[in-house]
Amino acid sequence: MWKRPLAFIKKDFLIESSYKLAFLANIFGVLISLLGYFFIDKLFGQRLVGHLEEFGVNYFSYVLLGMAFFSYVGIGLGSFSNRIQSEQTQGTLEAILLTPTRISTILFSMALWNLIFATIDMVIYIALGIFLFKIDFTNLNILSALVTLLLTVASFSGLGIISASFIMVFKRGNPLGWIINSIEGLIGGVYFPVTVLPGWLQFLAKFFPITYAIRAMELSIYKGYSIAQLAKEIGFLLLFSILLIPLSIAFFKYSVKKAKMDGSLAQY
Repeated sequence: MWKRPLAFIKKDFLIESSYKLAFLANIFGVLISLLGYFFIDKLFGQRLVGHLEEFGVNYFSYVLLGMAFFSYVGIGLGSFSNRIQSEQTQGTLEAILLTPTRISTILFSMALWNLIFATIDMVIYIALGIFLFKIDFTNLNILSALVTLLLTVASFSGLGIISASFIMVFKRGNPLGWIINSIEGLIGGVYFPVTVLPGWLQFLAKFFPITYAIRAMELSIYKGYSIAQLAKEIGFLLLFSILLIPLSIAFFKYSVKKAKMDGSLAQY
C-alpha cells in the first residue's frame, strides 16, 4: 500500500536535498517576513484590538499563526498543479500516468513531500514565535487543531486537484489557481481578521474554506476551543472536503483521459 507513496517521497527528497542552500534561504525568508509583520504590529496593531478580542492575542500573534497555517493551504492548492508541471517538464508524467497505479494513489503520493515540507515550515514559524517573539501557545487544544488541519488539507487538496486538471489540459492556463491565489489571503482572514472587511466581502469570504480554517485554528490554539465549540467551522470544512475530493478526482480523471485522446499527455 505504501510502496508507491514512499517511492515518491524518496524521489522528491533526493531532488530537494541536492539544493541545500534552498532550505537555509527558506528559514531566512520566513524570519524576514515575520519581522515585517512584527513592525507593522508595532505601528498599527492597536487599531485592530477590537477585531482581535475574541482571539485573545495581538495582531502579530494572529498573523504569525495565520501565515504558518497558510503554508498547509498551499499544499492543497499549489502542490498538485506544480507537481504536474514539474513532471511534464522532466518528461516523466506520461510514464507515471501509464503505470497500473490508481489515479487517487498518484495524486496522494504527489502531495506527500509537500506535506512534509509544509510541516517543517510550520515548525519553523512556531519555533520562532516561541523562542524569538515569546508568543504563548499554552492554551493549545491539540485535538481541535489537528482536526482543523486535516480537514483544511483535504478541502484545499480538492481545489488543488481541480486546478491541476486545468494544467493537464491547457498546460499553462490555470484560471482557478489564479483566482483563488489572488483573493484567498485577502478575504480569508490570513493577514487580518475577516471582520475588518466591508460587509459584502465578509459575505463572499463565507464561500471559501480558508475563512473557516483560519478562524478554527486561531481559536483552537490561542483560546483552547474544543471541537464542539468549533462545530460551525469544522462542519463547513467537512462539507467542503466531502464535496471537493470526489469531484476533483473525477475532474482529474477526465482531464487525463482528454490529454491521452489528444496525444498531449507529454506536452507542456
